[in-house]
Amino acid sequence: MLLAASTRFAVPLMMLCLGVSLPAAAALDIGEPAPKFSAPAALDGKPFTYSLGDALKKGPVVLYFFPAAFSTGCSIEAHAFAEAIEDFKAVGASVIGVSTDDPETLAKFSSQSCQGKFPVASDETRAISKSFDALMQTRPEYANRISYVISPTGAIAFYYQSLNPAKHVEKVLAAVKELPSAQK
Repeated sequence: MLLAASTRFAVPLMMLCLGVSLPAAAALDIGEPAPKFSAPAALDGKPFTYSLGDALKKGPVVLYFFPAAFSTGCSIEAHAFAEAIEDFKAVGASVIGVSTDDPETLAKFSSQSCQGKFPVASDETRAISKSFDALMQTRPEYANRISYVISPTGAIAFYYQSLNPAKHVEKVLAAVKELPSAQK
């Protein structure tokens, strides 16, 4: 009987301790400053160095992280962003995709899946993904599928996280349209 009582208290205590020591769901909070970065990138297969700071000088930035170039979900998501790129441009926003893939793979991905319409950047060191709390918890060698809207001031205005690529473009485009600079 004594053992059963101590187990009854030990299990919830152990769960509480584990819950406190494990990281919470990953995402930067709304209003936090977005970490600035520069990274090797490609647009329509052509390599260049992407700078978030430079992009923000031109307007809001949609920064989306994706797990792996040429995987089914990532190709679907890239295609959806490519199809909607004129809608983003119409409200003054630019789009950049980031994954932990190498620059050569992303150069091909930028011209094929992204249809040459927006750049993708390589985060082989995972430093960018870490700074945005965008690494998968169960497979930290990959970026999670999370999309951020960064206002021209450099603050996080919105984020959407889901491994399902279906709603990312719709959700971030709606958020960009709600930014004060996008309102006519």
